[in-house]
Amino acid sequence: MTTSTPTVGALLRTWRERRGISQLELAGRAGSSSRHISFIETGRSRPGEELLLRLADRLDVPVRERNSLLLAAGYAPRYAQTALDDPSMATLREGIERLLTGYEPYPALVVDAVYNVVAANRGILMLLDGLPEHLLTPPLNAMRITLHPEGLAPRIRNLTEWRGHLLAQMERQIALARSEPLRTLYEEVSSYPVAERPGGGEPEEPVPYIALPLVIEHDGRLLSFVSSIATFNTPMDVTVAELAIETMLPADPATVKYLRSLGD
Repeated sequence: MTTSTPTVGALLRTWRERRGISQLELAGRAGSSSRHISFIETGRSRPGEELLLRLADRLDVPVRERNSLLLAAGYAPRYAQTALDDPSMATLREGIERLLTGYEPYPALVVDAVYNVVAANRGILMLLDGLPEHLLTPPLNAMRITLHPEGLAPRIRNLTEWRGHLLAQMERQIALARSEPLRTLYEEVSSYPVAERPGGGEPEEPVPYIALPLVIEHDGRLLSFVSSIATFNTPMDVTVAELAIETMLPADPATVKYLRSLGD
């Protein structure tokens, strides 16, 4: 049996339909015509390289998949994929390390496209203290560590809400990126049994937060964080495009006071 490689037209149509955009709307966004878009999708016309990249941009196609579109159209990949430990990435690595260190004592980490931890600061290491070795063996995976019943899950006071938030986040990313590795990870972590928190129940006195917090027990204290995620603007490298920097902002004065006492 042979498996045919999707044509550029078929790939483009898949991304357009995935985004729920008509040929006419896409043409307007990309400065083309719906007739030309139709011809590309049916294989009657081969798109120029710059038009193809413009279409990919308007469809918000991930950088990795833009290379696939270029290859399918007979062009060379435009975006490199450089290992993070490559000498050419030294400036980026140093910048990430300075950012994470500067955020201490608050937790911050950097993950790749499948939530493997690329870098983390001491605030994150504090939260991971006491976890079993098999969860801390590289590559560390942030989703696995958080949702595994032997991981952070039993310490999270609002596990139902936080778990739902993380799984929904992964579902959105799977829809955006068509990533089979991410889908495999999702199927794994969504199948974990939900750990019972000792004592059961949710926080005794709900606090009004600006966003859904991570409410977690640490060393006999209750800490609360809201999460912020940042990515790099207009990346020209697949590795950089798939990095995400997550910072955990203390959500109440007690958490601020405790973390600052650790940094003194």
